Amino acid sequence: MRTTPLTPRFGLLVDGVDLRDLRADHLYPEIRALFETHSALLFRDQSLTDDEHARLGTLFGPLENREAMASGRDVAFEVSELSNQTGAGLLAEDDLRLLNLQANMLWHTDSTFLPTPALINILTARVVPETGGETELASTRAAWADMPDPMKAQLRDAVIWHRLSHSRSKLSADLAALPSMTRWPDRPWRAIWPNPVTGEEALFIASHAFAVEGMGHQEGQDLIDAAIAFCTRPDYVYSHQWRPGDVLIWDERATLHRGRPWDYAQPRILTSLCCSVTTADGLDAVRLI
Repeated sequence: MRTTPLTPRFGLLVDGVDLRDLRADHLYPEIRALFETHSALLFRDQSLTDDEHARLGTLFGPLENREAMASGRDVAFEVSELSNQTGAGLLAEDDLRLLNLQANMLWHTDSTFLPTPALINILTARVVPETGGETELASTRAAWADMPDPMKAQLRDAVIWHRLSHSRSKLSADLAALPSMTRWPDRPWRAIWPNPVTGEEALFIASHAFAVEGMGHQEGQDLIDAAIAFCTRPDYVYSHQWRPGDVLIWDERATLHRGRPWDYAQPRILTSLCCSVTTADGLDAVRLI
């Protein structure tokens, strides 16, 4: 196994590993240690089927199954396909399904609106466009370490509320009103997430964030916007240009991410899964209810 930094502040390219070979007692402990320390890991030239993708996820934690969470009953888990292509062809530019993909182009953290947030996203590339369609990551750990003291003082003990339809409303009122966007109650989390392994702190924030407890609406939104803007300065960002076979994983506790646009006349197919955090991942440090 060989590693190369993706940026001076966070992230590693990991060579010499076939992710299909990972087991709880083989390679996974080393990969997990790199994940805790570097927040983002890139593996090239992988060949994961959906079943192998899911098995890899279970090493990190419970597979996030939103349909089961929403219904309160057993629903078979499926790896999510992020694509502008359907069996009937490419999505039209005004299709709400494409608008939902475009909402992922806001800087966000997955699942902050769920009862249990995500620990990790494991994203794989199947079909990529000729240009564009990058995925960008921003280290909220590195940014928090550098953040000016006045902003830190406002965020240190803050409670931030999250709502999925809030981020979707920035693109389309119709999208935000869909039942799949409104089915989750507003969710509060403490703003700072200390890593239980390294002790380093990160800002836990997202485009879903709509209020800071104890602040007026505009004051809270201004603080959220300013904090995200600080965390996404170039010094804290890695931009990944996809190649088929790439697998990119990141720590949802310590990063923001977003997709970038591409020519929607070209297909782009990524597959994604998240794993939920557990108490061992520091959940109690941010949980309020």
